[in-house]
Amino acid sequence: MSLVTDYINGLKEHFTAEDTKSFHKVRSASIDNINKLKAAYPLCPDSLIDFLSIVDGTYHRDYGDGDTVCVYMLGSDVYEYPYYLLSVKDMLQERKKKDRSIREIYLGNDEESEDVLEEFVEVDPRINTRVPFNKHLCFSHCMNNGGTSKLYIDFNPTKAGKVGQIIRYLHDPDSYVIIANSFDNYLQEIINNDFEFMIEEDE
Repeated sequence: MSLVTDYINGLKEHFTAEDTKSFHKVRSASIDNINKLKAAYPLCPDSLIDFLSIVDGTYHRDYGDGDTVCVYMLGSDVYEYPYYLLSVKDMLQERKKKDRSIREIYLGNDEESEDVLEEFVEVDPRINTRVPFNKHLCFSHCMNNGGTSKLYIDFNPTKAGKVGQIIRYLHDPDSYVIIANSFDNYLQEIINNDFEFMIEEDE
C-alpha cells in the first residue's frame, strides 16, 4: 500500500457522513494539468502527484455537477485549523499571485538586516526570506479560506533546511515555520498522530 493510499484510507475513517457523501464526487487531476504542475515545479514530490492523481482538490471544488466539494484533507501544528487540498489549477493560480519574498512583504526591500525583519514576523531559519513566494508550491488553504494559514513546499531553503520541506504560514501574529522535512514526512506525521485535525469533526 502506498503512503498516499494509506493516508486517504486512514482519513476516511474520521469522515462525517456528509464528508463521505461529498468525497464520492472527487476525481483525479488530468494528466495535462499534472504535467503543467511538474513543468512549473520540477521538484514536485511524487507523493503529491500521487495524491492529486486520486483527489484533484477539495477546496470549494466543483467537479462539474454544480455541487462543490469542501472536505478537510490536511492538518498542521495549528490543530484548530484543518486544511483543504488545493486542485492543480488552484496551485498554479497561487503561483501567479505570490511573487514577493518574505522580506519584501514585511520590509519592502532587501536592504534591512535579519534583526529588523524579526521585529515584524517569526521566520524559521531554514526558510530563505529572499525567495519569491511563486517559487514555493502552495498546496493547501486552511478552513478560514486560506486567510489565516497556508501550506507550501519549499524548494529553495537555506543551508540549514532541506529541499522539499513544508512551510506553514500563519497570520496574526504572522509566522513561517517548517513543520516537516518533506511531503512524505508530513503525511506520515499526520498518520502517526491519528489525524488530530479531524478530532473536532469526530465529536
